[in-house]
Amino acid sequence: MAGSPPRPGRDTRVARLPPRERILDAAEELFLREGIRAVGVQAIAERASTTKMALYRHFATKDALIEEWLRIVAAGYSSAFDRAQAEHPDDGRAQVLSVARFVADGLPDIAQRGCPFVNSIAGLPDRDLPARRLIEEHKATQLRRLTGMCERAGVRAPQDAAAELTFLLEGAQVSAQNGSVDRVAQRLLAAVEGVLDRGGAAGGR
Repeated sequence: MAGSPPRPGRDTRVARLPPRERILDAAEELFLREGIRAVGVQAIAERASTTKMALYRHFATKDALIEEWLRIVAAGYSSAFDRAQAEHPDDGRAQVLSVARFVADGLPDIAQRGCPFVNSIAGLPDRDLPARRLIEEHKATQLRRLTGMCERAGVRAPQDAAAELTFLLEGAQVSAQNGSVDRVAQRLLAAVEGVLDRGGAAGGR
């Protein structure tokens, strides 16, 4: 879904980070800009103001670095689901709309830098790679959580509704990334409400 927004004053801020965080920060910047396979370990080390030897002390391989970066990205999305459920514990409709707003708010960043998962999946053709499995497990978990939210909202056929919502949320990110649709955020939120309305979601039970 949405990536982390760009943070101001990068060079000053990064210089204050511990080495491991500097490496992850540099990897994120380069992976999103150039792709996970196009970026070498040396380039990441230089961008992090460290050495390859130091990088390998924290991450045994480049694939391990990719996996950890994607784990952090996935945790950001999971937190959005956690917040939605904490803020609206008995209202499945409000939970879904909260997640949709999180994605909508992140679309300007997606338009600039792309979706981390969409950008990475092409560089992970082997489905046995840990990073590829991480993405697939993350997406499956999100679908289950959306299904649960739809159930709490009283939506008919909650699994079908969750699948449709997934199409909308992920399609909005791709559309923002390639610039194919205008007013993506507004269209996304309206479409999500349409799915809930058609399913009879009136709020918490």
